[in-house]
Amino acid sequence: MIKHLKIGIVCYPTYGGSGVVATELGIALANKGHEVHFISYDQPFRLDLYSENIYFHQVNVPDYPLFEYAPYELNLTSKLVDVALHEKLNILHVHYAIPHASAAVNAKHILATYGIHIPIVTTLHGTDITLLGKDKSFKPVIEYAINQSDAVTAVSENLKAETLDNFNIKNEIKAIPNFIDMSLYNQECNKSLRNKFAKKDESILVHISNFRRVKRVQDVVKIFEKVNSQVPSKLLMIGDGPERLKAEQLCRKLGIDRQVKFLGKLKGIEKMLSIADIFVLPSETESFGLVALEAMASKVAVISTNSGGLPEVNIDCKTGFLSDVGDLNKMANDTIHLLKDTDKLNEFKNNALAHAKTFDLPNILPQYEAVYQDLSCKIKK
Repeated sequence: MIKHLKIGIVCYPTYGGSGVVATELGIALANKGHEVHFISYDQPFRLDLYSENIYFHQVNVPDYPLFEYAPYELNLTSKLVDVALHEKLNILHVHYAIPHASAAVNAKHILATYGIHIPIVTTLHGTDITLLGKDKSFKPVIEYAINQSDAVTAVSENLKAETLDNFNIKNEIKAIPNFIDMSLYNQECNKSLRNKFAKKDESILVHISNFRRVKRVQDVVKIFEKVNSQVPSKLLMIGDGPERLKAEQLCRKLGIDRQVKFLGKLKGIEKMLSIADIFVLPSETESFGLVALEAMASKVAVISTNSGGLPEVNIDCKTGFLSDVGDLNKMANDTIHLLKDTDKLNEFKNNALAHAKTFDLPNILPQYEAVYQDLSCKIKK
């Protein structure tokens, strides 16, 4: 029987996969009776409900005249020590190697001077490995943070392999996939909502991301232009970020700006996904592809690249189609093929829903609880 624990969760509060997973994990743990303490510089955007088992501790970063840049990692370390001491935490679960795991390791060493030994679980989400990991100046810090953690998880088998290939890691890495709460997603199309965006004979394509360069949002627009020339359709672009303006300008240049709607950041993406026919994700790399899984949970077929962990989520020729990065013709032709073949599209949609159910929260949560319980027992010994 799993005992109730006091768990500190460190994550980014922003609109992104790691923050979503960390927040949903904390909420699920709280619902099972664990006491969860979120520690971040702002309240996670998905954390908009009250629970007697959930607490939020804000990391304040004062503007010190001495420093040119605010020392966030030092402030985070101090906050972790303070929360662990006064809330008597059993576990620290940090999402991302730096700065979160490195700050947690420093906090762990400080806490040891008080006679407190608290284990650290580090979850790797991708950018800390695929982006920061390519910067050699960060490599020693990332290796140290991972190797000093008491348990390490990665959100896909691909990310686990990439981490082991690129770093000198002595710790075991356990692949625990990202998850979704299937109860949050709608499989029935909201017709009145759909009618606001598309005519009866038009298909709807959707893209959701943080609009960073790695998401290749201009490729989404180019793919849609090819699709729209063959199949009457609309494109919904959800999210925001540095590449949004370029994508908007490209729509105007191609003369499809009336067919493309930029909706910005939305909390209720489940409603928008339920009206879609195809989800498009032409990313340069995805450590997992949580947003593709969210689309599949809404019974939407996926057109994506085959990079990173995406093939573990989007099964080629079953839940959608995979293509090489930049192969816009194939991605467009695959989309057109599905939209013109209603039976095949419905088959893919049903397959997508069935595969998404294997990532349902009740299937994944026990894997994290087992990691916590194992570490908790080791500390007692």
